[in-house]
Amino acid sequence: MTVRRHFSEYTFDPSILVTGDGNDTGIDGIAVIVNNNLISDIDEINELLDTNGYLDVIFVFVQAERTSGFDGAKIGTFGFGVRDFFGAGTLVRNDNIKKIHAIMGEIFNNSGKFSKGNPSILMYYVTTGKWVDDSNLIARYTAEVGYLKETGDFRDATFIPVGADQVQKLYNQTQNAITREFLFERKTVIPSINKVNAAYLGFLPAKDFLKITADDDGNLIESLFYENVRGWEGYKGINSEMRSTLNSEESDRFVLMNNWITIVTKSLITTGDKFTMGDYQIVNGSQTSNVLYNNRGILTDSVKIPVRIIFTTDEAVAESVITATNRQTEIRSEQFFALKDFAKKLEAYFKSFELPYRLYYERRTHQYDSQSIEKTKIIVHRDLVRAVAAVFFEDPHRTSRGYKIMSDRVGKDMFLSTDRPEPYYVSGFALYKINEAFKSGKLDNSLKVARYQILLTLRLLIDATNIPRMNSNDMERRCQAMMDRLWKEPDILLNQAADAFRAIVSGNMDRDYIHTQGVTNSILETFRPKKSGQA
Repeated sequence: MTVRRHFSEYTFDPSILVTGDGNDTGIDGIAVIVNNNLISDIDEINELLDTNGYLDVIFVFVQAERTSGFDGAKIGTFGFGVRDFFGAGTLVRNDNIKKIHAIMGEIFNNSGKFSKGNPSILMYYVTTGKWVDDSNLIARYTAEVGYLKETGDFRDATFIPVGADQVQKLYNQTQNAITREFLFERKTVIPSINKVNAAYLGFLPAKDFLKITADDDGNLIESLFYENVRGWEGYKGINSEMRSTLNSEESDRFVLMNNWITIVTKSLITTGDKFTMGDYQIVNGSQTSNVLYNNRGILTDSVKIPVRIIFTTDEAVAESVITATNRQTEIRSEQFFALKDFAKKLEAYFKSFELPYRLYYERRTHQYDSQSIEKTKIIVHRDLVRAVAAVFFEDPHRTSRGYKIMSDRVGKDMFLSTDRPEPYYVSGFALYKINEAFKSGKLDNSLKVARYQILLTLRLLIDATNIPRMNSNDMERRCQAMMDRLWKEPDILLNQAADAFRAIVSGNMDRDYIHTQGVTNSILETFRPKKSGQA
């Protein structure tokens, strides 16, 4: 719940954030969020640099206590553990802490690419008690935050005490769609449009617009901008010009110099000028929203913005608006994959199986949040791309550092509208089972670095012959045979695959070695020996 407030890109299993297991340096959980991506592997840092060219970093630390009160000594222990994480490392660290510490080191190795300045730190101390602004406790955490700020390594550091009331509030925020009430006085009703419940054009005071985009604590709600596929790009080009206008004597001209901000909502109640809007997305206007938020302290009543509100419950209409508004700028085609018919086909196919074998392909971010679904059964798009690349395209070495190469193939030679859905399900199910095996301890966590190499080995154990075309009937037949084996004996197969992989690499689990074409070739040659005389 604490991490979800700052991360909106896709559904994740909270267990991957847990660090507490002895020698946890007083920290129960750590999340590293870079460019609105939850980072679990060093290679993802370079992947984001290749894709975005910058790093925007937030470190979230969580300490959860079962006690019903806030304890100054424990706050001090938590704070010292965070300082030690970034410092000399005098405390003994478990493997989870070591792994995240290595990710942190790689981030600071690329500090020249920080887009918003140095990283931010958020420290959540959670109990079942009640926070009453005790002066001693405030002094205790203020000192800890002060130590971090004095290093100059962070743009800000914040301690957030979370009691029982706040826990309930955070939980509700993760379960319920956002609802906002506001006055929309300067508006025009757009004439009736087929499959659109209502639509309006008008002007909102910037201060009122910020109430729509911020949570109860005044923080920008990043998840509102997911359908605006361009994330915040920092102060360059037009963003810099917008900031200059807001800081000038001509700030009232902002409304004349800005394109329409488009909001698509699934719920809208109007009573005169009073609008109550729920379950909505800002599909075009991420840059403007961020500029306004960052400059909220200087906004005057004369600063207004042009707003277009579209109320529709028709998914196709919503997607067409999202696509059209985002096509106004250059966007990678993969980001629009969620709108394609094949993505919808995969979503339906994954859910078509009986419960023990049913998976949920997350075509659009957080679409399953309100449902009680095991998080590991939700397969997000980027993980499915990796799994298919490893299992059927036999490119496990490209699933991390070479992910951009794989993602660029979406719509070109993978995830085509003519493809069979079966290989995508097989890849997703194999990924689900290996993640489940790591979570339950059936596979040693040291093998996580070779997750996708083991998935290729698993497929070759079941079917080592060359794969047919992704749209062929033979692919359907062979995938069905793979499903039958994976459903009946997943643990046996995974252990056999893990043992086979260890033997192939002679136990060498070095990351840089495993993620090479050479290791992939060794896996393939083990199951497909070259014929005599073959080059």
